[in-house]
Amino acid sequence: MQSSDIERIVRDVLAQQLSPAPASHPQRPAIPATGRAAVLTARENLEFREFPLREIRPDEILVRVEACGICGTDIHCYKKDPFGLIPVVLGHEGTGEVVMVGPAVTMDSVGKPVRPGDKIVTSTLETSDACMIAKYNPAKANLCDDLRIYGLLPDEPDNHFNGYFGEWLIIRPGSSFFVVNDMSIDLRVLIEPAAVAAHALERARATGHINFRSRVVVQGCGPIGLMLVAILRTAGVNNIIAIDGSDARLALARQLGADQTINFRNFPSAESLADEVLHVTKGMGAHFAFSVTGVPQAASTIFKLVRRGGGVCEVGFFVENGLSQVNPHEDFCKKEITLVGSWAYNSWEYPNAYHFLQRAERIGLPITKLITHRFPLDRIQEAFATNLRQEGIKIVVENTRRPAARHSDGGIPA
Repeated sequence: MQSSDIERIVRDVLAQQLSPAPASHPQRPAIPATGRAAVLTARENLEFREFPLREIRPDEILVRVEACGICGTDIHCYKKDPFGLIPVVLGHEGTGEVVMVGPAVTMDSVGKPVRPGDKIVTSTLETSDACMIAKYNPAKANLCDDLRIYGLLPDEPDNHFNGYFGEWLIIRPGSSFFVVNDMSIDLRVLIEPAAVAAHALERARATGHINFRSRVVVQGCGPIGLMLVAILRTAGVNNIIAIDGSDARLALARQLGADQTINFRNFPSAESLADEVLHVTKGMGAHFAFSVTGVPQAASTIFKLVRRGGGVCEVGFFVENGLSQVNPHEDFCKKEITLVGSWAYNSWEYPNAYHFLQRAERIGLPITKLITHRFPLDRIQEAFATNLRQEGIKIVVENTRRPAARHSDGGIPA
């Protein structure tokens, strides 16, 4: 072999090594042709239905649902359909795994890149251009009449995957969503109720009555009330008094940061309960109180527990539950009470919520003990029945089934 031949061979080998590899067609993720969802078709009637799973559009995301908590609002919809949504796929305390991302979507609502395989949660959708509240006061967009949240959206002819009580969710344009890969699935399903508590805390702080020395009452130790106990402790409030009618829930309230607990069933009247609160607050009453029950009688009692010059935040009435009787002289004017309401949350409060949850775990609060029951999606009717019996605290429905798949040509590859 001549030296010229050797040089030619060397050049050919080097050229092959340095030249770019031919572009290969990316492997597209496999998705099923259809998916199931638990549809509320009538009051107290959930039916599984199979729907075509269409290709996502360039500005959409396809999510495989992993789990979703049952919220009190879901129960109200299940029992009474107060928003007139039937037929509807409920479930808004959900989380899932991104399967496909439309090419127009590159990042989540805080600028994190979003890719297939990411774990996400969703918050609110953008309101309409006609909403004057959002237009002139974006910080109050939660008060828009057309505030939209997944799981509380009407069914659509070309998209039935609008809630987390199904196998799939399609995230549409204008949605706020967040990549939360660094959180366990239990923490992820608690982000939405944590956002409710985070918003209530911000409303309370606006009164100037919440600080390290405040004596704060939390009336009602359901999931949101217990979340409020934990967020108050995480925020540095040093004296928290939890009130409920369940000893088991009060025991968990202590684990989550309550310094004192009171079972209202041990007191025959609102006045005797108020006397007990006076006793544990050095005869003055609470600096501030959160009402988190949704019970009209409790909403009347809360004002008796607060000292003159104190404050109250009403958190519990997300639906119409009836009237409460108050005495304007004794409850408001004479005490010069500062009263605020709290309604849902804004999308930017989601980061506050998941950082609170991470902080709660870091300081040793057993926040995931809020989850007391888990049911597979196939047993969602049983899950709702368990909630209606007021057993446990937070009941979670899990999508454990992986449907048979078909090949798809749309979206970014997994």
